[in-house]
Amino acid sequence: MKFTEGYWCTKKEITPLYAAEFADSRIHGDELIVYAPGKHITGRGDCLNLGMLTICLSSPMEDVIKVSVRHFEGTAYRGPFAGIKETAPHVTIEETEEEIRYQSGRTSAVIDKRPNGWGIRFLDGDRELTNTGFRNMAHMTNRDTGKTYMVEQLAIDVDECIYGLGERYTPFVKNGQMVEMWNEDGGTASEITYKNIPFYITNKGYGVLLDHEGDAAYEIASEKVERLQFSVEGERLDYYVINGSTPKGTISKYTELTGKPALPPTWSFGLWLTTSFTTNYDEETTSGFIQGMADRDIPLHVFHFDCYWMEAYEWCNFTWDPRTFPDPAGMLKRYHDRGLKICVWINPYIGQKSPLFHEGMEHGYLIRKTNGDVWQTDMWQAGMGLVDFTNPDAAAWYQGKLKTLLDMGVDCFKTDFGERVPVKDIAYFDNSDPVKMHNYYTFLYNQTVFQLLEQERGTGEAVLFARSATVGGQQFPAHWGGDCSATYPSMAETIRSGLSLACAGFGFWSHDISGFENTAPADIYKRWCQFGLLSSHSRLHGSSSYRVPWLFDDEACDVLRKFVKLKCALMPYLYRQAVKAHEEGIPMMRPMFVEFPEDRACEPLDKQYMLGDSLLVAPVFKESGEVEYYLPEGTWVNLLTGKTVAGGRWQKETHDYFSLPLMVRPGSIVAVGRESSRPDYAYAEGVRFLLYLPEDGMTAETGVTDLEGHVVMTAAASRADGTITLRVERTAAAASEGGSADFSTDVSAGFTFEVLGDEKVEVVVA
Repeated sequence: MKFTEGYWCTKKEITPLYAAEFADSRIHGDELIVYAPGKHITGRGDCLNLGMLTICLSSPMEDVIKVSVRHFEGTAYRGPFAGIKETAPHVTIEETEEEIRYQSGRTSAVIDKRPNGWGIRFLDGDRELTNTGFRNMAHMTNRDTGKTYMVEQLAIDVDECIYGLGERYTPFVKNGQMVEMWNEDGGTASEITYKNIPFYITNKGYGVLLDHEGDAAYEIASEKVERLQFSVEGERLDYYVINGSTPKGTISKYTELTGKPALPPTWSFGLWLTTSFTTNYDEETTSGFIQGMADRDIPLHVFHFDCYWMEAYEWCNFTWDPRTFPDPAGMLKRYHDRGLKICVWINPYIGQKSPLFHEGMEHGYLIRKTNGDVWQTDMWQAGMGLVDFTNPDAAAWYQGKLKTLLDMGVDCFKTDFGERVPVKDIAYFDNSDPVKMHNYYTFLYNQTVFQLLEQERGTGEAVLFARSATVGGQQFPAHWGGDCSATYPSMAETIRSGLSLACAGFGFWSHDISGFENTAPADIYKRWCQFGLLSSHSRLHGSSSYRVPWLFDDEACDVLRKFVKLKCALMPYLYRQAVKAHEEGIPMMRPMFVEFPEDRACEPLDKQYMLGDSLLVAPVFKESGEVEYYLPEGTWVNLLTGKTVAGGRWQKETHDYFSLPLMVRPGSIVAVGRESSRPDYAYAEGVRFLLYLPEDGMTAETGVTDLEGHVVMTAAASRADGTITLRVERTAAAASEGGSADFSTDVSAGFTFEVLGDEKVEVVVA
């Protein structure tokens, strides 16, 4: 939202109150309160008829500083609020004649006390991260509407790039954009998105979380090109300056503050196949898909039933349509006997024809209007209502319906929707602010389902396929990118959105392989299969047509088979990266600038990504097979072709459907498993270590986990004088399970190794 017309003039209907000068301060424990009037005070009489802003500085965690700016503190400030995990940081407050320094860890906020010198500088040691100063921090009143707003404008440095703000399909670098925080069901081709996260990071290595779940507005180098502005309606604005010194460190710090992703089960990393969003399927159809994959030797691990597993008009009743699926329990057992996990589609909407509608209405489990009526709409399902998850009894009721499905044999849920949430004349059970609840609703929805899965299936076995999200939603993986189209531009916008979402610590992410809307030509299907199987989670899904490969062409079956088996074989490496995402908050799929912050050429890259620490993926976006991608410094090697490529420059190559740039980073050990047909197996048994240390002086290390994420084997390698020394050890966890500590290059002794690249290097196993 813009409040000015150019640099000098405020819009005619706006009355601003800017923080103009330091007036006084108070200290309450570890909290610093600063008072800033709206003009320079030359005498005591200037204090009359003048507004003032109250700024409170606090620290919930080391190297995180919370700034709370308030105008009228008597105005109600209702939630919901994002969950913040507070620790006990060491805070110091030092004051001189000219400044007050509020410090947490190595991060400080320095308040200028000089007359006419208002400002707060945020520092990492002596390095300035950003600042607020003259005509930046403000309260705005719109005289025409009577609405009030709180505004902050933080400095953007020369060459500073802004990233994140959730899942965004617009250009990856956000400078110059206007962004609204409002979850909507709008597809993937506009500024509208399903996952709005009011958190951004910059290439300077810090981030800012706006603690507001409502319709916040961002002007990113757009209203003032040297400032990033965010504004909210009301009388208070809270934000956190989060300093991890690097982009990766800041993402980790942000997830420490708002919640680390849970660790998904190993089976969820395999191939998911769905019925697609179509009315035309039954058990004969789904069994035909499953058998068709088996006949073509394409490993399949999860089968998903989309909308029409339930009867039309009754979404959601959580009951199998008896005319289409007369024996659901028997069917699920038959599929389990084939080694499949089962997912079913759900949403938080209850159609009026569903028996659950009257049950929910009678007990007060559905969202109501302020006049006491149940809120209803005909959009999507006739007369549908919405479950009020702020009511603990309603959440338990909803979980009870899902538990029946789990008892029947369902393994997980696709938590679709969660964005179409009303705000006008709405009264929640817990009296939440309806505008703020619009985005936060998805947190409660996904939390309710995820907690049930943890309770019933156990920690480490819970996984969702969620579409909507807000702050903290990364705790309930996995998420997918929504309704993309079957085109190369849509595939590119899908990657952009996933990398943007990764900046908020969403560790596990997927998308509809080959696009949801329309049906892709065989060329796009095959290229998207490559990309899809080199994502953390992989799902074939579409709208009005099926996505089994033989409906595209025979070669599509071969391509899909190759990349499913590749992913299964890479599971020792991939699951170790998943554990890191769970423990450290660093996503499996991450933007190039996050992994290589010192390489300025990586800053705008949005069509390639790092898949964990060691693998770079550059999907192909042209029917010709041509692809251009950038490699940071060093000599890299293609895992698929064995070709070495010099980095520090752009590459242009042509690939068939069985290859793409899948580059191994120099100084890496990539663990590859013995199994290529499933993602869940004993990773340490017969593991093969791919060693890539092309230069003397390089070192590398990795770990291999069990299926619960515990490291049971470590490998470390170093290169000197043309010789690589490899040390492999079983950990105490492995030894406690009876594992042997004796190793050789023989498979029977536990591992083998291979040196990547053209050079012949001697390997010594220590």
